[in-house]
Amino acid sequence: MAKPPSSRKKATSAVSSDSTLPDGLAEEENPALATINVTAVEVPELTEEEQRDRLHLERRVERAFFEAGKALTELRDRRLYRSTHKTFEEYCRDRFAHSRRQSYLLMDAAVVFDNLLEKCDPMDHILPTSERQIRPMTKLEPQEQQEVWLTAVELAGGKVPTGRIVKDVVQRIMERTQVPNTYQIGEVCQILAKDNPELRGKGGCWAIVSAVNEFSCTLRVWDGEYTIGLQHLKSFNYLPQEREQMQLISDRINRVYSDSLEETVKSLLQSLGKVNRPYLTAVEEKLLSVLESEYSNEIKV
Repeated sequence: MAKPPSSRKKATSAVSSDSTLPDGLAEEENPALATINVTAVEVPELTEEEQRDRLHLERRVERAFFEAGKALTELRDRRLYRSTHKTFEEYCRDRFAHSRRQSYLLMDAAVVFDNLLEKCDPMDHILPTSERQIRPMTKLEPQEQQEVWLTAVELAGGKVPTGRIVKDVVQRIMERTQVPNTYQIGEVCQILAKDNPELRGKGGCWAIVSAVNEFSCTLRVWDGEYTIGLQHLKSFNYLPQEREQMQLISDRINRVYSDSLEETVKSLLQSLGKVNRPYLTAVEEKLLSVLESEYSNEIKV
């Protein structure tokens, strides 16, 4: 059966098969032939005032960690957390989501940064821009910190050095000043702070050596264990019997201590942790016994 013819008329092209376009329509109707005009935009140079503003804002960004460390130090020293929290550590955890280590690293970094400012004019010298660049220097003396930073900047080609570069320079200085470690496990030492920010509050404390390392010792102090460089230690040269007595006192204090204790109780334990003799007086013995009795339910097994 023949297919009926379609009633729809076949559409015909409105454009001639000749590819030549009429005059005046070539550029208007054919995008391929259109001309695009781009206007050059001149970027104005910064004015002197804008340059000063930029430098000022850059410095604020670079010193953000420094300002945080200074603020945390003031919050702790003035105990501005006392209306809501028992301890500074609990306050930092709840308010800033900081671990104890994180808060103290920032505070230690602020101390080192202050020290570098004394040596390095911020207008002429590169200064640290993060806590990680400062962290390796916290165990050094102030003059050594300044030496390390200037050397690290030089090695970085006059730019801000990475934490790795700083750490390598610190290691070289520590090896340069290497001294034999003659301490023994169980020996009783005194901690010498010597302006080391990591030892804030530990100067004068007695401690018992629990591990002997190459350039340091791990020690048991009244509020826990710390690893401290040999330059910050001095032996009491106690006799074996005196060492045993101090070990018993250390065990008793450490069983009572916890981060949740009231500040007055911590202060009392700290004072016992700074006695410079191998025994407690009668009053000190009574006070420690009272604390042991009061916190007997909290004593760690």
